[in-house]
This record gives sequence, C-alpha cells and structure tokens, in this order.
Amino acid sequence: MRNNSLTKTPIPVQDPKVRNQNFDEVALGYTRDQAIEEAKRCLHCKHKPCVKGCPVNVPIPEFIQAIIDEDFEQAYEIITAENSLPAICGRVCPQENQCEGKCVRAIKGESVGIGRLERFVADEHMKNVKIENAKKEASKKGKVAVVGSGPAGLSCASELAKMGYEVTIFEVLHKTGGVLTYGIPEFRLPKDLVQKEIDLVKSLGVEIKTNVLVGQSITIDELMEEGYEAVFVGSGAGLPRFMNIEGENLNGVYSANEFLTRVNLMKAYEKDSPTPVKVGKNTVVVGGGNVAMDAARTAKRLGSENVYIVYRRGEEELPARAEEIEHAKEEGIIFKLLNNPTKIHGKDGMVTSVECIEMELGQPDESGRRRPIAKEGSEFEITADSIIIAIGQNPNPLIRQTTPGLDTHSWGGIIVEEETMETSKDDVYAGGDAVTGAATVILAMGAGKKAAKAIDNKLQNK
Repeated sequence: MRNNSLTKTPIPVQDPKVRNQNFDEVALGYTRDQAIEEAKRCLHCKHKPCVKGCPVNVPIPEFIQAIIDEDFEQAYEIITAENSLPAICGRVCPQENQCEGKCVRAIKGESVGIGRLERFVADEHMKNVKIENAKKEASKKGKVAVVGSGPAGLSCASELAKMGYEVTIFEVLHKTGGVLTYGIPEFRLPKDLVQKEIDLVKSLGVEIKTNVLVGQSITIDELMEEGYEAVFVGSGAGLPRFMNIEGENLNGVYSANEFLTRVNLMKAYEKDSPTPVKVGKNTVVVGGGNVAMDAARTAKRLGSENVYIVYRRGEEELPARAEEIEHAKEEGIIFKLLNNPTKIHGKDGMVTSVECIEMELGQPDESGRRRPIAKEGSEFEITADSIIIAIGQNPNPLIRQTTPGLDTHSWGGIIVEEETMETSKDDVYAGGDAVTGAATVILAMGAGKKAAKAIDNKLQNK
C-alpha cells in the first residue's frame, strides 16, 4: 500500500548536545522497516524526473521498487550498475538540488528520501556481503592511468575496469579517497566506509599506487611512454584561496583544506594525536559553503566554545546544503551573516581577533546573486583564537606546469571537451574539481564516468 505522507520518514540522528562532542556519524540511517515505509512514498512516475536530476543516471524508481519488494541486494545491483560509490553518495550528495529536487512528491510536501534510501541499500550490502575479487580475466582492452583516487578517479577507474581495461590509479597521499578521506569529516562520512567502497573498486582489478606525485614523481608524458594508452586526470582542487587581508599570516589562521586534512587524515581529534590542532576558545570560520560548515562543526568538536560562521551574504544565499546548515545551528554554531572580515589582529604572532564590516545586498552580480556592499562605519571585532578560511579552492598548478599542450583556464582549471572530457592533449582526459574547481562528489563521479565511456570509444576505434 502506498504511503501518502507529505513528509519524509524521519531518519534517526544523534542528539545535538551529544554529537557536537564526538566524531561519530550524526545520522544513524534507516532501519529496514523505515526504508520500506519511505520507499512506498514513491509514485513511480512514468517520466522519471528524478533520474534526469541524477548526474550518473541511477534508475531510481527501479531500486526503490526493489526495496518495497524487500530485495535489498537487487536494489544494490541496480544502483551500482550506474553508481560505484552508493554509500558515499547516499550521505554527501546534495540530493535536494538533484534527484530529490525533481521529485514530483516535492510539489506538495517533501520529496521521497532518495539519498536516505540509497544509503540504506549500500549499508545493507556492506553488512551482509563479503568483498570478493570480481576481476575479469577476459581480454584486456588496454592500459589506462588515472591521476587521483578521489570520486572522479574512482568512478572513471571502476567503469574502465568493468569494461576490461587494466587500470592503475596514482595517488599523491599515503591514503586513498582524495577529498572523501581528507576533506569530509568523520561525523558526516566515516572513513572505514570510504575504505570499503574503495576496496570494492580494487576488487574489480584496479591497482592503486600511493605516494606518487604526478607532475614530479612521474609526468603524464612519461606515463604515456610507459605504455598507458590514455590518462584521466582527477587530481581535485587542493590549492586554497585566501582573502589577502592583513593578518592572514598570523599563527592560528588556517586554510580549511589544511585544517580538515590534519583532522580527518591525520586524526588530530584523537587524544594522543602526534599532529594536534589548536583551536582555542573562540573560532571564526569565513565562508558559507559545505566546507565552511564542516570546518565549523569540526572546531566545535575539538573543544572550541564559541564557533562563528562569518559570511558576506544572507541566509538565503548560503551555498551549503540545507541539512548541513540545520545541523550546524542545532550544534550551537553562531551565524554572523551579512558580515565580511577586513583585517585580522594579533599579538606576539598569534591571532587575537578579526575585524569585520557589516554588508548589505545590492544588485545581482555575474553569479546571479545579489552583490554584497559594505556599510560605512559599521566595523566591529570578534574575539578569536583561531580563524579558518573556507572561501574556495583551485586546482594545484603542478600538472599544468609539467604537461606541455594541456590548456587550462586562467584560474587553473583544465579545459575539456564537454561531451568527452578530453583535454587539448591527445588521449588525456580530465574531470571533477581539476576541471570545475571545488564542486560536489556526484558531479565529479559523473565526469569520471563520462570520460571512461569516451576513452573506451576512442581506444576501440583506433
């Protein structure tokens, strides 16, 4: 029987006053009964608008029907035919702007909880299925190199492996996963789960070599000389942007990239961590995106009593997911909206406060959002022991500097042909944040998947 509720089946979560003191996952996931109940809200629309909203085109109504039929493994197989990282996507994808944003149920009420159902299916599979080597010993079509083991690289590699290619991923860090490992906090995306998803990709026969800095350890041209017939660059966007204001070089000022990497990858939150991160009593996070929310919520968990989000636009313009904003507010993060930092003050080389100015919104700028304008005479200070700059990231320039013939934008993004993801350099493809700048996991995966198809088409037609 269809569930005609106008609201989603609630997902159990940790109490905000408890979770802001630990790094355990905030959302606890659906039980089987809750998942089936939510699945019954699906109308199984003839035109499937939700599928059109998914960057990797998961057959959403079909996997939801499998949940209703209580065939959870079939649901998993339906999802993974198009999406190689469902447990991750179910947690961090901005479904409200993609599949759920197109859901007909959202016209009168809330959309079907597609992301929550995807997470449930993936978690059920993880609990009940042993990872086995699914490597096909059939004819190998050729060798392909993938630069970076983040979502774009993993997606491209898994697709190519399924097609029969010999794929090697080259990862600069000692751990795999890219932004999934170093950028997204444990309380949003548990790292043991990320590793399980990576193990599933490796089980397809994908080889991963860590501690390899492409552009320095080996160049793309040298990879081609070693017999790789194509190269996919999914190296992400790890070069932080700063505001270029006075005081940014003081001790206690972090880029969000450095801060989250030290906490997530190097376990700075553990009591006896050899690489602790000092935040102090008062932390100011500059920015309004998901990374800013992650940094603020992490600082709170590290013991900072007062954590502020300073953003130059209003709440309606916040680019972070609505769920992340809601969780941040529940956990006691203080939002200082329509404010912008102008100077960082310090004493003896250490941060003491940040000077801000109030803003008001004027006419829309090139992004379509109303331009923030400073209000004269409205300066004020916020006491701060640490400041985290989370205003965006650009691709690292190393690959473009060491790859002759690779065209890039002035800001560093690699230029690609939209339909194939091929770059200006023959047989070199790129996708994810290395092309777009910092964006979403699922968009990076979509680019990796598109590139894999294009690589196969080109190599088979040679």
